Amino acid sequence: MNRLKELREDKDLYQKDIAKYLNIDQSNYSKYELEKISIPIDTLKKLADFYHTSVDYLLYRTDERKPYPKSIVKDNN
Repeated sequence: MNRLKELREDKDLYQKDIAKYLNIDQSNYSKYELEKISIPIDTLKKLADFYHTSVDYLLYRTDERKPYPKSIVKDNN
């Protein structure tokens, strides 16, 4: 099963609910779940934050559902 669909259904949400959160059309969100179109990076970040997971989990790069710890990026300039 698609991870986006699995996460959405775990929260008892509909595609239209997530589409509204992302401020996109439900049909576009459906294409994300069906893997018919690529998900923009900023949208992946929003989805990872919403589901409290990592972008890597959404992209099947890890099976670890828990999000990575937040890091502080320091500018040495």
